[in-house]
Amino acid sequence: MSFGEAQIAFLEPGRVIARDLRHSQAEQRYYCFGRESEGILTVRFTYRGNIIRIIGAGFWRRGRKLYEAHSKVHR
Repeated sequence: MSFGEAQIAFLEPGRVIARDLRHSQAEQRYYCFGRESEGILTVRFTYRGNIIRIIGAGFWRRGRKLYEAHSKVHR
């Protein structure tokens, strides 16, 4: 998966943003869960200044459960 494809999760109206509480406190990290044509995409990211730095992305079962539980847009 390319980082361009990972950006799709951020554009989805029902996306869910959550803090990554397991990561080091030296740098805040987050998850973005968003619907994509193949399913629910989970993107790990951080902020570096005014820029979002994508760390990784994939289709995770746990991400789908969190998205479905917290998304404000239901289909």
